[in-house]
Amino acid sequence: MKRLVHILLFCGLFVSTISANRSDSLAFTVVDGDTLYLAYLREVYVYPPLRFKNKKQEKFYWKTVRDVKKTLPYAKMIMKEIETTDALLATMNARQQRKYWKTYEKQLFRKYEDDFKDMTMSQGQMLIKLVDRECDKTSYDVIKMYKGNFIAAFWQGVAKIYGTDLKEGYDADKDEKDRIVERVITLVEAGQL
Repeated sequence: MKRLVHILLFCGLFVSTISANRSDSLAFTVVDGDTLYLAYLREVYVYPPLRFKNKKQEKFYWKTVRDVKKTLPYAKMIMKEIETTDALLATMNARQQRKYWKTYEKQLFRKYEDDFKDMTMSQGQMLIKLVDRECDKTSYDVIKMYKGNFIAAFWQGVAKIYGTDLKEGYDADKDEKDRIVERVITLVEAGQL
């Protein structure tokens, strides 16, 4: 029975790799007149099965999965925007930077305002954590870098009213919740969840 499962698993991986039809994961080579199929399989992450103590813990996990799937692309997009903006602003003087930033900020609001309005509170909190994970800076530090201390303090106050903290960091080594978030991120990025 075990052998049958292994054969079926291999065949499934073989067929899924062929159906992916990606040129970088599919190759054939001829050795001594025999055609050999070469496949580059993506990494598969294996974690021990989760054992939930109660329904509340299980609900937290699946809510985390939903929130990570929704906000991870935005966190990665924010990181790219920061990198390109920093590179562009480094080539400008202070006056040009202010002028550029005004138009760029309006453009960003128009582009992403509807997406962010549709997020739940927990998704907003997850985005704050993931921005810290991707940028190695808290959301507070990112706002402070571009808008200054006063604006960053204002948005920190607004965040506190809604029960979150822009200065909250992401540390998967020390915080149990962040460890679960890191596990979910790994599985989502690998396409396993």
